[in-house]
Amino acid sequence: MFYNRLNRRNLLAAAAMAALAGCAVVPKAPAPAPAPAPTQPEGDIPADTQHHRVALLVPTTGPNAGVGQSLANAANMALLDTGAKNLRITTYDTGTNPGEAARRALADGNKLILGPLLSDDIAAVAAIAKPAHVPLISFSNDEKAASKDVFIIGNLPGQSIARTVAYARGKGVTTFAALVPKGDYGERVSTSLLASVRGAGGTVVAMENYDRSAASISAAANRIKAKSGYGALLIADSGSLSAKAAVSYRAAGGGAGVRLLGTELWGGERELATSPALNGAWFSTVSDVRFAQFSKSYRARFGAAPFRIATLGYDSVLLTLRVARDWVPGKAFPAAEMLDPGGFLGVDGPFRFGKTGLIERALEVRAVEGGAVKVISAAPSGFTK
Repeated sequence: MFYNRLNRRNLLAAAAMAALAGCAVVPKAPAPAPAPAPTQPEGDIPADTQHHRVALLVPTTGPNAGVGQSLANAANMALLDTGAKNLRITTYDTGTNPGEAARRALADGNKLILGPLLSDDIAAVAAIAKPAHVPLISFSNDEKAASKDVFIIGNLPGQSIARTVAYARGKGVTTFAALVPKGDYGERVSTSLLASVRGAGGTVVAMENYDRSAASISAAANRIKAKSGYGALLIADSGSLSAKAAVSYRAAGGGAGVRLLGTELWGGERELATSPALNGAWFSTVSDVRFAQFSKSYRARFGAAPFRIATLGYDSVLLTLRVARDWVPGKAFPAAEMLDPGGFLGVDGPFRFGKTGLIERALEVRAVEGGAVKVISAAPSGFTK
């Protein structure tokens, strides 16, 4: 799910996705907006040899301010919950100039950057951070931005698709079709679907593209309904647009016997359970087992529900604290410790990073059944290889 400037326009009108990418946007905004997080002021920070300095680069102004503030709140909540005394997190606003935010962060002596949120901001921040050997843990899901210095902690659509395809193949589905949005996210979905299906011994027999609008996705659904020879149809969009596509697809008895599939963007989407046309659909995402308690604690502290993506802020701090066990204050962040093959445990379940900087998550498969969303294949409890 990678976050870009096109998404900034879509955020308020279609903020129902769990990740950002080309046509994708961040999760639906809770109301009221979260209270400001207790952060250090921007600017010069006194010399401090007792704490690890970590910069949190998120938008706290502009159209994505609500998401950025939710991430900042969650990061501070992690410090409070763990009672960490050796970590100092300072928030820098990327809403206007992410490069300048990175410059201030480095000038203040920060040795690790948590962020940025948007994929469009990664290049500007990395251009400042890499020469100083300061790594990034970005909340984006832009796989192309990952490197040994840029870790991507956002939920990746390719992993969700691979998990769902593997489950579907195990249930006898051999042929697949897809409705894919135009743009970066759609390209990533198309590539992932083709690779996953091929690797699982299946075939993709049809694919239709559309612009991110109700009319366009409905038209694409009608076009693909006219085709045949597939047992499952992937709809790669938010719950609301996917529901509209499903209604068009199922109209007049269309798509009989075809299993509908979704992506990680369906996680936490209420429209799924309220749309009869999506009944029986499968999708994969991170586990919600720990999210309920996280949300309850967040609401108690900040007076509002968190964005679903706020867990990334929380987990990034837990990850930093784990690595900080062998981190000397003032020294370079030991990024090699991020590559522990055993991984880490966060609110969203087990995860680990590969040498390319991409995250690998343990995902569960869910089904929309009888007006509810149920887990039909639990997420692994850890990594075995």
